[in-house]
Amino acid sequence: MTEPGPELGAGPQEQEGVGIADAFARLYTPHRMAYIKGEGKDGGCPFCSIPSLSDEDGLVVARGELSYAVLNLYPYNSGHLMVVPFRHVASYDELSVPEAAEVAGLTQHALRALRHATGAQGFNVGMNLGVVGGAGIAAHLHQHVVPRWGGDTNFMPVVGHTRVLPQLLPDTRALLAQAWSEV
Repeated sequence: MTEPGPELGAGPQEQEGVGIADAFARLYTPHRMAYIKGEGKDGGCPFCSIPSLSDEDGLVVARGELSYAVLNLYPYNSGHLMVVPFRHVASYDELSVPEAAEVAGLTQHALRALRHATGAQGFNVGMNLGVVGGAGIAAHLHQHVVPRWGGDTNFMPVVGHTRVLPQLLPDTRALLAQAWSEV
């Protein structure tokens, strides 16, 4: 659901009790609130719930012994995935040495698979630790791997406040899972 704004043909107007409308259209996504609050289907952590799902249902690209790679439900770019330890820990320094090694290894493998499958020209790789550090789900550590291409940032996020993704998540998952096994 969107609110009309000037770019959609409605000019600024005063609304009783809500002030003056601004120049931004709004896309309301209340279904994201559970994700933002870190709630799974059972009210728990989604990163703890995903491993019990099939790879297709959970958007899991690959599984290791101690961690897994999963597509981000709200990607910055097509192919945006996360490497997540199975164990519920909030901070990188809480990982055991073997867990940290596997997270690093799966991250390296993700880079190779994304480059192979999508021709990615660069990457953003990192973790946001804690709410203040920008983590959407702060209670369960996860490392983002975002593929980048020259010109992949255009006017849509800046002007339209909208991300344009060329492929549906299940199709991206299948593509990356195949590439994972090839590299």
